[in-house]
Amino acid sequence: MKNDDDVESPLLAAAADADHHDVDNSHPAAGSSFALACAVAASLTSIIYGYNRGVMSGAQKFVQLDLGVSDAEIEVLIGATSIYSLVGSLAAGWACDRAGRRRTIALSAAMFLAGSAATAAASGYAALMAGQLVAGVACGFGLVVAPVYIAEIAPPSSRGFLASIPEIAGNSGILLSYIADFALAGLPMSLNWRLMIGIGAVPPLFLAAAALLAMPETPRWLVLHGHHDDARQVLVRTTGGDAALAERRLQEIVSSVKESATKQQLSSAAAAGGGGASTGVWRDILVRPTPAVRRVLFAILGLQFFQQASGVAAMVLYAPRVFNHVGVTSERAVLGATVLLGATKTASIVVPLFLADRLGRRPMLLSSAGGMAVSLLVLGFSLRVSSSSGSGSEWWAAATSVAAAAAFMATFSLGFGPVIWMYGSEILPLRLRAQGTGIGTAANRVMSAAVGMSFISLYEAAGMAGTFYLFAACSAAAWVFVYACLPETKGRSLEEMEALFDAAHPSSPPPAS
Repeated sequence: MKNDDDVESPLLAAAADADHHDVDNSHPAAGSSFALACAVAASLTSIIYGYNRGVMSGAQKFVQLDLGVSDAEIEVLIGATSIYSLVGSLAAGWACDRAGRRRTIALSAAMFLAGSAATAAASGYAALMAGQLVAGVACGFGLVVAPVYIAEIAPPSSRGFLASIPEIAGNSGILLSYIADFALAGLPMSLNWRLMIGIGAVPPLFLAAAALLAMPETPRWLVLHGHHDDARQVLVRTTGGDAALAERRLQEIVSSVKESATKQQLSSAAAAGGGGASTGVWRDILVRPTPAVRRVLFAILGLQFFQQASGVAAMVLYAPRVFNHVGVTSERAVLGATVLLGATKTASIVVPLFLADRLGRRPMLLSSAGGMAVSLLVLGFSLRVSSSSGSGSEWWAAATSVAAAAAFMATFSLGFGPVIWMYGSEILPLRLRAQGTGIGTAANRVMSAAVGMSFISLYEAAGMAGTFYLFAACSAAAWVFVYACLPETKGRSLEEMEALFDAAHPSSPPPAS
């Protein structure tokens, strides 16, 4: 069934015939290259999200001085962005299913542009909140739509690698925001923070153009809406022109969709008057989950909780305050140390790309949680020393704090940064993936908001060192959670996941291949 550009991008349609002639069926890498290009384009949402998330770390001081915003107001402003992204993440699953993955990416780009522009032009606190409202909803969309799009466009052979790209892109966005803060800090106060934030309005233009002109819709969404010919055309490109393989994958998707539809019909009949497909999905997740789905949700929500309970949002958003507290007073030194954190976080995020499939998810998560707990303890100790000693010990306390913060960022990125998203995308059943991803992201945003909106008040009440001791305790609890509750998914096919969580033995080895 041939259809219009609502389901297929114009550039894809224009290139379709050329692909059939130009792609060598013996070189499946061509399909992986096409999928990689689509994944990189979708991950622009994660870069923009990361930039919006990190830019306020360095900009907040100048916003406060220029507009007269208090500490309490800046705490609410930063934390509220996570609440807004919660709304966006819950709406994004519905939008992905109704409007399509590609158009949802374009919608998130439009909201990112509007939010960044409005925040940069703000003349008061109310205008700042309005701009961050739009940008925050866009962040929620971006967190959901990129992983879903990539999981469905990627061929199985490269799904693990491509699924990690959004996390790398998000960290790259944070690093770029820190660099922008550092580079623009010397400009006049009425201009520097506006440029820091306003730069975030530029990439969405390219993302919207890519989504509307170059990116195809995912085969699964096309099949769900009856566009089998368009789905086949996309699959031919992602398989490097192998028409037989594309047809086989198309039939697998069709069978999966039919199976999901049958389960939804049975669920609706059993629920006496249940609603449509979307209602059936929510019922299967929240109201009448199977034991396996219940364990999957417990695993996803637990990982999302502990990721943010470790205090990563406090470090991303308030690193300059932490370094000021330990005695780093030079503005350029503070922002330079913050750039170091961003660079460490971004460089370390690449490691799981190559080790997660080799070592397994559990070892990566356990190593990450243990490293986070130790580095946070060292950071808390150095903060305690700096606040109770004379000036003679300040230099090494400051150096130790920066090193411990960098170690925390590195160990976080080894597991609890990217692997929890990879793990969640693997274990969710196909029929629940979009809405289940939205629930996990919503839990993440709630915890991020709780940390962002309470950090200043918490360290004023318990002390900066005490606050990081608390984060260290949460990281230690995360280690226990992973060890006790999460089965290894290495070597398992997606079809085996539900059976794996029916058994729910954390250390169960994968079947022999």
